Amino acid sequence: MALPKILGSETEYGLVVQNDPEFDSIATSLLLVNSYNADQSLKLLWDYDQEDPLVDARGFELDDEYDVPDHQDNMAINKILPNGARFYVDHAHPEFSTPECSNVLDLIRYEKAGERILNLSRLGANQLIPPGRAIIIYKNNSDQKGNSYGYHENYLLDRRTPFQTIAERFMPFLVSRQIFCGAGKVGTENGAEHVPYQISQRADFFETEMGLDTMVKRPIINTRDEPHANRDRYRRLHVIIGDANMSEFTTYLKVGTALVVLQMIEEGFLPEPLALRNPVRALRDISHDPTCQVAVPMKNGTKMTAIDIQRWYHEAAQRYIAQYPDCHPTYPVVVVEWGSVLDRLASDPMQLSREIDWVMKLYLLTNYMERRGSDWDDPRIAMMDLQYHDIRPEKGLYYVLERSGAARRMLTEEDIVRSMDDPPEDTRAYFRGQCLKKFKNQIFGVNWDSISFNLGDGPIKRIMMEEPTRGTKRHVQQLLDRSETAADLVANIVT
Repeated sequence: MALPKILGSETEYGLVVQNDPEFDSIATSLLLVNSYNADQSLKLLWDYDQEDPLVDARGFELDDEYDVPDHQDNMAINKILPNGARFYVDHAHPEFSTPECSNVLDLIRYEKAGERILNLSRLGANQLIPPGRAIIIYKNNSDQKGNSYGYHENYLLDRRTPFQTIAERFMPFLVSRQIFCGAGKVGTENGAEHVPYQISQRADFFETEMGLDTMVKRPIINTRDEPHANRDRYRRLHVIIGDANMSEFTTYLKVGTALVVLQMIEEGFLPEPLALRNPVRALRDISHDPTCQVAVPMKNGTKMTAIDIQRWYHEAAQRYIAQYPDCHPTYPVVVVEWGSVLDRLASDPMQLSREIDWVMKLYLLTNYMERRGSDWDDPRIAMMDLQYHDIRPEKGLYYVLERSGAARRMLTEEDIVRSMDDPPEDTRAYFRGQCLKKFKNQIFGVNWDSISFNLGDGPIKRIMMEEPTRGTKRHVQQLLDRSETAADLVANIVT
């Protein structure tokens, strides 16, 4: 059986400042990160010594420079939160990285907790800017000015599975899955042929099949080989081709199906892989067809729709679940939901107007145009497209749907609020989060796979956490309970 799946997501948020003619996205991002109602006395460093983003999974390392901020800038742009997450400035955007999660429902909880944290940061930051101005934050992927920003998924895989095998078998899945995980978008960008509405916010911005970049020449398969774990045992698949979703159910299906497919790939369960003739072109063509009927060329000379491709994976998943019913407690339900969504996409995508972001948004926009007698050129349509992603609970159109019962929920609000402060209990994020709560004044630096303590005398003590499935509540609670200070903790770990 495959190794237990550990996963997380990274969301870069879009920003505007109303009535600010000199809007500076970097300065605004810094203000947001430092306005969150966390303990402002914490002076923690993000441990860039543990970062290695230039190693390529194809077997080489780029000969390039990787800029590391000095201590003052490090503390200014990074906040490590007691729920195990990281909230920081990435280039010109505020970014929220969830803690490590063991299942899809936890991933959604912490991603939604990130939205709440960003909104609290916005409220605090708005108190510090000139009157008449206001920061607005969008969980989307495009500023409609030719710039795209990312939403990244991370899946921990077995190092023994060849990267080329993963890439070949996962590529058609990623290209076609947008039919149920796209966030929807009015118009096109990046030189793409115009359509009034498309399925994905990101599809127009991908230009190559494989590569290490995430900001230029974006690849469908990202080859970064930075596991943040034991390199001999694990690889981290860094998926940069997903949209940032508002719908809990859309995120559930996006991540849940990816977990099932990756487990089948690791176990060699998939039959001879599908192969697209031109994955980059297919990505755009599928996104540009909200009927989901366009057929894209395959290498074997046939054509398949995105629904056909997804059914191929889904049928394999059904066989896998039948053969291994105890593979993971969440997988059987994911596979059932997956099949139901594909059936409705094939019949009439608008049947998914409570579940799938791009359909929910399209339903809102077409209803508005019918009532107003307008069309896609109406500037209010572009405004509504953006407002769907507004994270302000009182303003965002997604939240209007949620309050009216027109959005399918997977979580309770109590689940989300609790996740703003408490780390997952079944990954190493628990140890990180609890240390931040208990020993905060003695922590020097943090990374995903380490935590360093300043004990006052002698060198900094770094505790490595290379096994993401350890450091859980079950593993470390007694250790934490009997350690009054960080020095006690370090001594108890050593002994």
